[in-house]
Order: sequence, then C-alpha cells, then structure tokens
Amino acid sequence: MSLSWQSKLIHPQARAPEGFQSLATPTYRGSTTLFSSAGRVLDHWDQQQAPYSYGLYGTPTSLELGARIAELEGGRHCFLTPGGQAAISLIGLSLLSAGGHVLIPDNAYGPNREFADRVLARLGVDAEYYPPLLGAGIAERLRPNTQLVWCENPGSVSMEVQDVPAIAAAAHAVGLPVALDNTYAAGVLFDAFGHGVDITMQALTKYVGGHSDLLLGSVTVRDRALYERIGDTHQLLGMGVSPDDCSLALRGLQTLGVRLAQLQASTLEVAHWLAARADVERVLHPALPGSPGHEIWRRDFNGSASVFSALFRPELSVDAIVRALDRLQLFKIGYSWGGVTSLVMPFFGLRRDHGAPGRNLVRFNIGLESPQDLLADLRQAFADLAD
Repeated sequence: MSLSWQSKLIHPQARAPEGFQSLATPTYRGSTTLFSSAGRVLDHWDQQQAPYSYGLYGTPTSLELGARIAELEGGRHCFLTPGGQAAISLIGLSLLSAGGHVLIPDNAYGPNREFADRVLARLGVDAEYYPPLLGAGIAERLRPNTQLVWCENPGSVSMEVQDVPAIAAAAHAVGLPVALDNTYAAGVLFDAFGHGVDITMQALTKYVGGHSDLLLGSVTVRDRALYERIGDTHQLLGMGVSPDDCSLALRGLQTLGVRLAQLQASTLEVAHWLAARADVERVLHPALPGSPGHEIWRRDFNGSASVFSALFRPELSVDAIVRALDRLQLFKIGYSWGGVTSLVMPFFGLRRDHGAPGRNLVRFNIGLESPQDLLADLRQAFADLAD
C-alpha cells in the first residue's frame, strides 16, 4: 500500500536496527496496547495470565518493578499504586465492607487514620485504634465482624515497634488477614511474610525511589485469593502508575543496599548525639535502648533506617524550638523521608488515643550528607537551647 506522508507519520516503515541491549529496563509508555488478532481480544487486569490489553493494567516497565518488589519482600504478587496512601486505600477498599470492623494501631501514619475516619466510616466500616504495643492482647479486641488487622512497624512519628508475630498469630487463629505498612523497612529490614503478615505495603516514594522525586506505592501478597480480590479492586479504581516513575524506582533499587547501609550509620551517629544533649528528654529510635519496643526490634529486624524522633525537654517553649529549627541550614523542613537530603519536621502536641508521646516532638530524617556536617549544623542551630 502506498501511503501519503501524513499517514507515514502514524504508520512508519523505517525502524532502528535490532539487537540493542542495555542494563537499564526500557521505559514503556502507552495506554493502547495492540492485539495480534481480533480473536485474541480480552479485557483483563492480570497481565501475568492474559495478553497485554490496556496500559492502565501495566506495561513491561511497571510489571518488572512489581515483580522485583515482590521478590525482595518474599511475596508472589505485587500491585503498584500512585503513592503510599493509594496502597493503604486499595487494601481497605479491597477487604473491608459495610458493617465490618478494622483494627488500626494508634500510631499509624496519619492519612491512614484519616482514610478510616473520613472514608471508611462513611461506607459503614468501624475503625478501632489499639495501643501499638498490645501484642498478643489484640485477641481481646477482635470481634465477630472484624475483617482486617493493620500493623505499622515502627509506628509513624512515635516509632513504637510492634510484636507483629504475636498479633498475626492472634488474628490467624480466627481466620483474619493482617496488613502491614512496611515502609520504614523498605521491604528488606523486616521480613513481613516471615513474621506472619498476609499483605504488605510500602510507599516506594521513600527508600526505593530514594531521591524525593517520585510518588509510588506497592501492595504485595502471597495468597492467590488475596491477589485476585485486590487485583479486581485495583482495576476498578483505575490505579495506573507512571512508567517514568517506575523507571526511576527501578534505578533506585540498584543503590538501595548501599544507601540503607550509609543511612543507618549516619542516623545512629546523629541519634546518639541528640540523646546525649541536656535539652533532649528522649530519642525515639528503634535501635536505641529505651525506645518503645526496642527488644522486639532487636529480635525481628536486621537493621534500622533513616527516620527517628526526638522529644525536647517539656520546659522548652515551642517558640524556642521553632527558632532553633529555622536556624538549620543543611536540614530542610519538609514532609516525607528516605531521600538523600536531611529533613526535619515538628509534630508539636501530637496526640494519640492511648497517650501522647510528648509536646515537643520533632522528627528527623537523615540523608546522605556527611554526618559531621549534619552535627555541626545541629550544634549551631541548637546552641541557644542548651543555655
């Protein structure tokens, strides 16, 4: 068929030479995917079992990232979402229904609680917040209509380490699934499935991305029935992800090991320095003795990450702490964590249903700067607090 130049723009016959190989996974962009025959048309989200049918259900780029996350976590199937909060929402909307009850640790990531209070409640789901250190005592909170038990290890901001195996054993005794926010561990510092978890999620935005420039989440399972239930919901919610973000995450995975090792070392150095200061009442870091759940951390984790919190002395005014934080130069003020830049975020007056950790709480994320430079920055910024 002889084509006009306009049609050749859409249907070119010129091609690059075959045989190119690269260490990098190709970035496949596309919404429409092509079928080899009209008789092979099938609309299904499971591209592992069916031909590619639509870009929303995954491209080779996103499916490779999902497969790598599942492999790292010891799972079998992984769904990608547009962010960590989307992963939390996907789990809730897949497994909870009207008249049901869900248990969430009191120290859970704030938007997880907001989703439960503002969305799940509207759908007729009752969310109950339990003390994070409850352990096997969770059995007393289970109801006939309980549908899911959440864990977060360690907890957001206040950093309590949960006895996940004990919680999972209690839930499994009555046939309930356990979901875990495993973002702190990047899916590798804590073996979620090995400790009894059924569904693990993480914000790939944090350590897997590693450079504060992408938004992605993941939900990983082993069980086929959970895979199918979550997969149906994932499709119907239209949770597509950017192949460009997936490419960045695939690149981030290659340096995850060395970044986590350096972040752990630098973070422990800064945390110990803060713990020795007279103006700091307590440092909440899972690897430090005295931090809530430290013994469980020693038993269950194979390392620590870059984020922790410090409680400044209660007699210090909020204004004084704010002035000190504003004097920081290398530490930037911003949400999130897990990137290469050190961050600080105040959580003054943080409240929990089961007790407040303290009024003057500040969360730190340690980046890849020289720890000596970070300590010098903290020293000059907090000099007046020690007076």
